Amino acid sequence: MTAPDGEEECSPPRWRAGVRAEVTRELESFLQRNQPEPISGIPLDGILRHYAVGGKCLRPMFLYLGWLCGADPSPAALRAAAALELLQAFALLQDDVMDEAELRRGEPAAHRAFAASHRELGLPGDAARFGESAATLLGDLCLVWSERMLRESGVDERALARMWPRYDRMRVELALGQFADLVNDARATPTLESVLAIARAKSGNYTVRRPLELGALMAGCQKRTIEALSRYGRLVGEAFQLRDDVLGVFGSAETTGKPADSDLGQRKATTVVVAAQEMADPATARALAELLAAPALDAAAVTAARGLISATGAAERIEAMITERVTEAREAVRWARIEEPELRLLDGMALICTTREL
Repeated sequence: MTAPDGEEECSPPRWRAGVRAEVTRELESFLQRNQPEPISGIPLDGILRHYAVGGKCLRPMFLYLGWLCGADPSPAALRAAAALELLQAFALLQDDVMDEAELRRGEPAAHRAFAASHRELGLPGDAARFGESAATLLGDLCLVWSERMLRESGVDERALARMWPRYDRMRVELALGQFADLVNDARATPTLESVLAIARAKSGNYTVRRPLELGALMAGCQKRTIEALSRYGRLVGEAFQLRDDVLGVFGSAETTGKPADSDLGQRKATTVVVAAQEMADPATARALAELLAAPALDAAAVTAARGLISATGAAERIEAMITERVTEAREAVRWARIEEPELRLLDGMALICTTREL
């Protein structure tokens, strides 16, 4: 195996840094060629780049790793992998509108930034409504560009044809997962399994499993290899979302790039919150339910909710679930015909993306 910079058998962190740099270069080149003009004095480029460039690039990494499990390093495959960051930008832009988010990666969310520009320019109409509409349309643009970047990547058409059905399935799963998430409210006390099912569709499959499958299909991997990567991807994808849920309750804004109270403030039925509801004694369950039922949660209420959740042992339960899934995932690829360098990368990526060493 050769890393993007030509060095042999890189360690997972070094390999990841190399792939991320290459993906960023490909995205910068694509956006430079397709840079949209300002509309009514409102620039799109800065907000677009904030969402499309500079992310963790997990999905491109997993797609390219799937490719390496069956084919040699390829600049064309890296360009194809980079296209998933545009799909991610689409998902983030729309997710922030639906969540009424304030921040993304430490900066104002796109709809907030567009609304601010609308007000600064004194344009007619409602600034907030304009911001939401503009962010949604920018997301649509990224969705179109993602497929275009894949088609123009230089990967052989026959290789692309093998992965298009799975690519479509991934996008449908993402959309349906978002639909389910719209009514996924902690005040409705859903079950842990139902919340996990939403997490698989909305995040887990989309982050790890499907990108790995796409890369392996493009590379022409054998069925046995694709099935092993698929199982690994499902497990690591779930562990990734479980970690995200822990950070959503206990993480800082510096770690997540979002307000520290966003999950609790929005009453999201994440695995941590639902596990706490299931594990709480009657008094703790009542106190937590009262907090979540309040019209708004101020800083003191969020702190109190965290304390109640922590007292149930829910965080420890979710941590155990993360460990179990990572262990199972690493075992899942042992029997497949995957070379040792790629096995080391799969091991490393499982740990990296579930401990957030990013």
